[in-house]
Amino acid sequence: MILEVLKTLFTPMNFLFLNVGLFSGIIVGALPGLTGTMCIALLLPLTYGMNSITSMLLLLGVYCGGIFGGSITAILINTPGTPASAATALDGYAMAKKGQAGRALHTALSASIVGGLFSTFVLLVAAPAIASFALKFGPVEYFALGVFGLTIISSVGGDSILKGLMMGMAGLFVSTIGLDPIDGIPRFSGNITELLGGIKIIPALIGLFAITEILNKGRNIFNTSETPIQIEGKTKTRFIDVLKYKMVLLKSSILGVFIGAVPGTGAAIASFLAYNEAKRTSKTPEEFGRGSEEAVVASEAANNAVTGATLIPLLTLGIPGDTNTAVLIGALTMQGIIPGPQLFVEQRSWVYAIMFGLILVNLFMYVQGKFLIKSFINVTKVPSNVMIPVLIVLCVIGAYAVNNNTFDALLMIIFGIFGYLMLKLKFPLTPMVIAIVLGPMVESNMRRALILSKGSWSIFVTRPISCVFLIIAVLMLFLPLIKKYLIRS
Repeated sequence: MILEVLKTLFTPMNFLFLNVGLFSGIIVGALPGLTGTMCIALLLPLTYGMNSITSMLLLLGVYCGGIFGGSITAILINTPGTPASAATALDGYAMAKKGQAGRALHTALSASIVGGLFSTFVLLVAAPAIASFALKFGPVEYFALGVFGLTIISSVGGDSILKGLMMGMAGLFVSTIGLDPIDGIPRFSGNITELLGGIKIIPALIGLFAITEILNKGRNIFNTSETPIQIEGKTKTRFIDVLKYKMVLLKSSILGVFIGAVPGTGAAIASFLAYNEAKRTSKTPEEFGRGSEEAVVASEAANNAVTGATLIPLLTLGIPGDTNTAVLIGALTMQGIIPGPQLFVEQRSWVYAIMFGLILVNLFMYVQGKFLIKSFINVTKVPSNVMIPVLIVLCVIGAYAVNNNTFDALLMIIFGIFGYLMLKLKFPLTPMVIAIVLGPMVESNMRRALILSKGSWSIFVTRPISCVFLIIAVLMLFLPLIKKYLIRS
């Protein structure tokens, strides 16, 4: 069977479209607001009439390339191309400002490849077993997972835990705007029709990261003495360099696989969870947020490990792991392929061709990334008085493209002004971003769980998986306070 799979996979047409998909994904992923999902949807009609394996390799290339591409602008201009790269921006941009832009990009690329390959090997070996475990996650477990994720706020709140918690609460409030997820009643919408669908994550992210940074840079727009970010002179970076963080890579990849295999979560959640875990176990946690290479490794390994893991529920159960794989189901349907348990019996060679193809996607992504990194850095050499207007245009396009709605662009500007004012008052923005990402998952699943238990809160501690997550969450929440107490004593 292996020879048949390799013969089917190793064709010039497959290699061509795989690389076309990768290049498209990287470029689109790097543009703020233009996600890989959008690119997959745009290329979907092109797959009609293609060989099923060729079409899947094209779209998987877009998927993986889009996740990595988001880290490029996150590192170079503090503007995450996708929500999955929000955690990378925290330290990647700080590394770039210290003159380590090239190292940050190479580190992100290498960690992305490790995470992607790890999840692919897990997909090859243990797909059915992991899919069956992921099905055990109901509203109770999702709630506990979300609460665990929110405890990151206590460790990324900067010097003041109180200010971090206040921004976290602000983010949770923003996540409640719109229709009630259970009763369908409008909340905090101010009779504005556009707010009934809630605050979309992409306009909020672009506003809090990109517009805030643009407003900061705008004060020095005509400062000709400003030093552009540059790749280090003759400093060479190798793939093997990232392996010194082997435990961080392993833990982050495992977290990414776990999150990706649970339908309805996503790469943004995985990257923040991995970031928090890496900081918790790091020998130098004080470096996080100030340009930690270890932090970049953690977030990029986790968000790319999601890519292979989301295919686990897709191929074994026919359940999409995230929005990208939901679009992939459309591609499979066009090819007459029905994902599910019978796929491993009736079209076994096709399944393994896709799995081995995902390995090729990650390997070629490394080749393309290495080749393009020096071109990426040229973005930062553009003068501020040229760069800022271009960035504003890209941000507006990205926010508008979410729903083809000018209101989202207005929201983006509002979040940007708010973020700028909060930074001036020394309030951290990261807790707010985390709360906006995780808030809807926490609230909706808490409400569903209480409906199942007829209002009894005991359901959250009587379910083993939920109980474990909540215990860890409590420990993580009070860990900074415990550390401060021990230092004083």
